[in-house]
Amino acid sequence: MKRILLAILCLGVVVRLAGAQAVDTPAPPGNYVPSLGDIMSAMQLRHFKLWFAGRLKNWDLAAYELDRIKSSFADAMGFYPGIPVADMTAMGPPAQQIDEAIKAKDSKEFARAFGDLTVACNSCHQAIGRGFIVVQVPTSSPFSNQSFAPAASK
Repeated sequence: MKRILLAILCLGVVVRLAGAQAVDTPAPPGNYVPSLGDIMSAMQLRHFKLWFAGRLKNWDLAAYELDRIKSSFADAMGFYPGIPVADMTAMGPPAQQIDEAIKAKDSKEFARAFGDLTVACNSCHQAIGRGFIVVQVPTSSPFSNQSFAPAASK
């Protein structure tokens, strides 16, 4: 009788563990679709980092952050085709101007184009009924653990 109870107990534990494992197993990466809000939140951080990298003339970091912003735009348009495309494509010209300013290491043009990008962001928010989301040129850094200045040359 004790053996039967022990066997039932062991079987119950095994079934319980198998069920827990199935629930805790993450979905394959290909099935994950970030919410539009998550994509935009990541883009907002990139927007901030792009500004400080350009302001401090860290052109490599600025180029990297701009590339990440472009990638996020592509993700948003791919995952959410209902977004008004005209509004998303309005980001193209300012992004191109920022890219040119980065390549030319032109701080003045970078700042102007960055302002245009920020205006385009807010225009898109207006167009999709989210005008209460207003981005601006950053004024201070929430990242005390990252330096935006160029790394010292070796």
